[in-house]
Amino acid sequence: MTTYAYRIVNVFTRGGRLTGNPLAVFEDGRGLDTSAMQALALQMNLSETTFILPSEKAQARVRIFTPAYEMPFAGHPTLGTSHVVRSMKGTGDALALETNAGVIPVRAQGDRWTLQANPPTWREVDESRGLLAGMLGLEERDLAERPLWVAAGKEQLVVPVRDEGAVLRAKPNADAFTRLKSVDNLSMAYVVADGGDAKGTVKARFFFPKGPAIVEDPATGSACANLGGWFCATRPGAGIERVVTQGDEILRPSSLYLSVKAGTVFVGGDVIDLARGTLEL
Repeated sequence: MTTYAYRIVNVFTRGGRLTGNPLAVFEDGRGLDTSAMQALALQMNLSETTFILPSEKAQARVRIFTPAYEMPFAGHPTLGTSHVVRSMKGTGDALALETNAGVIPVRAQGDRWTLQANPPTWREVDESRGLLAGMLGLEERDLAERPLWVAAGKEQLVVPVRDEGAVLRAKPNADAFTRLKSVDNLSMAYVVADGGDAKGTVKARFFFPKGPAIVEDPATGSACANLGGWFCATRPGAGIERVVTQGDEILRPSSLYLSVKAGTVFVGGDVIDLARGTLEL
C-alpha cells in the first residue's frame, strides 16, 4: 500500500473556521492515475479535490476534480492549493499554478489569496428572457441586463437579476435547467445582484446539477471570475471592486473579493487550514 497525505482547507471564509468552501488537497499526486484521482474526489465528496504534481512551468501543477469529473480550472481549488504549496515548498507569497486551463498567477497577503484569471470571453444566451427566467424559477421582470455565457477559465452562465430578493427567490427547475449547456456540455448558472458602485457588494448564488437534483455551491471562484468577465463585457474599461457574498442560504457564509483593472480580472479570498490526514491505497 502507498500512503497519501492530504489537507482540508476552507477557502473564501467569512468570520469563522467553519465558513467558506471546503477543499481537499493531496500533497503529492504522483502514482495516482486519473481514475484513482476521480475515485478519491468521490470519496472526499467535497465540491472539489486537488492533486499537487511537479511542473516545469510553475511552482506546481494541480489537477482539479469534482466528485463527478475533472475541471480545467476552478477558483477555490486554485487559491486553496496555492496556500498548501506555499506551506509545503516555502515559495513565498507569489507563485503560479499550472492548471489544465493554463498557468494561473496567484499572490497572497497573509492568508488572503488572489488569483489572476485568464482573459475573459463571452457569448450571448440563446434562450429568451422569459424562458431563462422560468428555468431559474423566476419571473421575467426579475432579470436585469444582460445574461451572458462567460469564460475566464471555465464557461458558466452569469445571470444578473434586479435585486437581492430575486437572488433569494431563485429555485431552478431541474428538468428545464439542465437544458442550459455550456461549451463543455455542463449546466451551471451564477445568479447575481450587483449593489452598484456605492454599495460595493454583490449577492450571488451558484447552481448546478448533482444527479437528478439542482444543488448550490458555497463559494465559486471560477464564477466570480466570470462575473468579472461580465463586467468587462458590459462596462468595458471600467475599474470594478466588489465584495461578493455567497453561501448563506446553505449555512456556509463566504466572501469573495472581485477586482477588474484594465480588463484583467482578479479574484481573492481568505484561506484557513482545517485538518490533515493520510489515506492508504
